[in-house]
Amino acid sequence: MLVFMLMFIIAPSAHSAEKGQEDKQQGKVQIPSSVLDISKENTYPNPTEDIPYLQPSELTQELIDSSNVKIENPQLIKMLNESNISPSPVALGYRATIYLGQWPLYYDSAETNVNWEYQKINTNYIDNRGGKAPVQMKYRQEAQKHIKGGLTSKVASDGEVKQMMMLKAMEKTKLPLSFSTIIGAGTKKDQVYNVPVNKLGYLYAYSPAVNEKGKVTYGEVYLELKGSKKAIVVKNVTSQGIGAWIPIQDHASFIFAASDRPR
Repeated sequence: MLVFMLMFIIAPSAHSAEKGQEDKQQGKVQIPSSVLDISKENTYPNPTEDIPYLQPSELTQELIDSSNVKIENPQLIKMLNESNISPSPVALGYRATIYLGQWPLYYDSAETNVNWEYQKINTNYIDNRGGKAPVQMKYRQEAQKHIKGGLTSKVASDGEVKQMMMLKAMEKTKLPLSFSTIIGAGTKKDQVYNVPVNKLGYLYAYSPAVNEKGKVTYGEVYLELKGSKKAIVVKNVTSQGIGAWIPIQDHASFIFAASDRPR
């Protein structure tokens, strides 16, 4: 009679298109001069969206390497990191298949672009039609503005898909991204714009965002145990095209216009 001991513990997881083209040599997006960092001036302290790459444990890496499908989902890696498999050395001939659930396994990025005028957040206005000299104007946020991004279509496990898409977009653009960011009322910037005599001055502010497009792959994940050997097997693999808008945190794009008539 074979005697064995198997312990398996899984902890539950908790302005224009060309301006946004990726710089191939630098490996990051080139930010136009009209886009300013307002992180220091922002009256609303946005939390840093820090999503570090989760380093697989030795056991997790062994399981990932054994899989027939690529695995990059941080939540699945976290669950495997918190798991412990301790088969007995005398468990020869033992076989078991354990279903770990259906997971979004990885995201392949096909296209990453920036819309520097994703959402209008503010308008400053000065009337210098009766003036005798140019008047200076600066950006001042009139009201708090909440900018939200999101997926362009419904998918299963959307939170995990968002996380993988944002990680890939951050890696490609080197920009501070978040699916939700706020510009506080009273936020100011020292950049000066001159309104000529006999003109109306308009300063428009926009929140920029990254448009991420690609494909997410799902599969049913099984842990297979054969004696002292262990492996991940993925079955019923499916893929789905997906896109997302991800705002750039604490940045604003400015357009200044002088006009003879009200806009």
